Amino acid sequence: MGRSARRLPAARVAVGALATVMATGLLGLGYAQANPQVAAPGLPPAPAVAGPAQPAERTPDDDSRHAATSDRDLEPEAPGRVRAAAPNAGHSTARRAAPPPDAAQNTGSKPAPPGPALVAGTPCTVTARACVALTERLAWLIEGGVIRRGPVHIQHGDAADPTPRGTFRVQWKAEQYTSREYLTQMPYSVFFADGGIAFHEGTQDNPSAGCVKLEHADAEAFFYFLQKGDEVQIH
Repeated sequence: MGRSARRLPAARVAVGALATVMATGLLGLGYAQANPQVAAPGLPPAPAVAGPAQPAERTPDDDSRHAATSDRDLEPEAPGRVRAAAPNAGHSTARRAAPPPDAAQNTGSKPAPPGPALVAGTPCTVTARACVALTERLAWLIEGGVIRRGPVHIQHGDAADPTPRGTFRVQWKAEQYTSREYLTQMPYSVFFADGGIAFHEGTQDNPSAGCVKLEHADAEAFFYFLQKGDEVQIH
């Protein structure tokens, strides 16, 4: 009786201890399974959920928005780096719009080369084979920029039938030719412009109908010197 009485308190202690351990475990499990919610300021706390919270199904849009939000939250913006990566657009554009002073020199462009040189003593260039100065009533034969004959006297057209000015080419020649329009003889004709305009032998006393009239020896020289395609300059 006395031995049993002494053991009873020990058994009770053991049972009490076991109950305490079990209660502690149950409380700990309950704490682990609880889903505490942090209430926003000014709002009532959300009711506790008895069990682990099941995450809602995510969509690709949710993931992208979450990632973007997380990146902004986790990586603070660096003001210095932003300014370096994105300079002021207006400032850089103005700088590009203003070319350097020597921009024209850096383009590689060269000034246009000068035209052919003039033959000394004439108004024509070295490319001419026959040259005429209407105002002075003079003409020359030229070869390679060198005068071969001239100056010689000529007669030209009047205001009604002027001799055309410009650069022409010898079209064709006829040693004996009669004008169909005026029915006049035009010996040693060298035609160089449309409308029957030619060098030919003719009197120096009166204007021509647009041709360049030469004395006999000069007309013969022009006829044999000039060939089809030769350049004729009339100034």
